[in-house]
Amino acid sequence: MSYNFTDIHQKKEAIIDWLHGEYRSISTGRATPQVLDLVHIDMYGARTAIAHAASITIEDPRTLRVSPWDKTILSGMEKAINDADLGLSVASDAEGLRVHFPALTTETRQKLVKLLKDRLEDARVKVRSMREDGNKDIDAREKAGEYGEDDKRRYRDEMQKIVDEANQTLESTFDKKEKEVMGE
Repeated sequence: MSYNFTDIHQKKEAIIDWLHGEYRSISTGRATPQVLDLVHIDMYGARTAIAHAASITIEDPRTLRVSPWDKTILSGMEKAINDADLGLSVASDAEGLRVHFPALTTETRQKLVKLLKDRLEDARVKVRSMREDGNKDIDAREKAGEYGEDDKRRYRDEMQKIVDEANQTLESTFDKKEKEVMGE
């Protein structure tokens, strides 16, 4: 009987998707609607993502236009974006909100890179935890007699390959975002 790595691959993809989501929410000085993905408002008693309550378009390279479908929630949206502390300035007008992305200073860019590194480390910790759980399961199955010592070693090697692949993907994601933040 061979070890099934399907669950491990799903966890790996979930960790990579989590890091992509975290990086999407970090502003790089250019207007991107994804920055607002994690911002929610209370609308009609339910917590709703801004993207589900308004249309979000790019007006120019540094400005987003947020046009709510219900104008009564405009002040709630403005408050939610400000409370999210994304480093964006928000102004309301008759049409909706203008979300302005300020130019990044060198100091701000360095802080953002530090934040990117923190998120990368969080993802690496999740990958290590995934490896530990998988190796414990492999060891337990070997002790239960499902397979022998050679198979156990081969499955642990396969687990390490998956971890190395995940770490490489996470690292390349970080490198790409770091270049974007630093304006390279």
